[in-house]
Amino acid sequence: MNMSLIKKSLLVGAVALAVCAASVFAGGKTLKVGDALPDLSTFGLEGKLPDELKGKVVVLDFWASWCGPCKESFPVMEDLHQKYGAKGLVVLAVNVDEDAAAMKDFLKSHPASFTIVRDAGKKLVSTVNIASMPTSFVIGTDGKVASVHKGFHGKESAKQYVE
Repeated sequence: MNMSLIKKSLLVGAVALAVCAASVFAGGKTLKVGDALPDLSTFGLEGKLPDELKGKVVVLDFWASWCGPCKESFPVMEDLHQKYGAKGLVVLAVNVDEDAAAMKDFLKSHPASFTIVRDAGKKLVSTVNIASMPTSFVIGTDGKVASVHKGFHGKESAKQYVE
């Protein structure tokens, strides 16, 4: 088999994988700046949601154990929680792993003191139409999306969260 054919085959395979991965999460209307955060209690999330989100700034972060950039973003989320939690910031991480053990293994090597819930049924993730991991929404005190962050880009993303 010549190298050109191998490269084309790999490219086709990579594109097919990307389309399949995106279709796993695609579903509902994309949550965008200005939209109200849906009532999280209606999605059957596993774990305890914070008692009150109303009137608080919320970083709603969607992540998975298999996501490389999520490993980099977790310390930033923890730092945000430590620095601003007492001032009313809520970091709420939504795991999308189907296997709870995969999430637990991730958390052993990436400990977090912020709230983590699991959306194993993908009800929330499909409703807000998450297409890539991690994706984070900063929700203002008015309950509406103030900004959306797709992916994690190191110091640039960390700076945007603080701003």
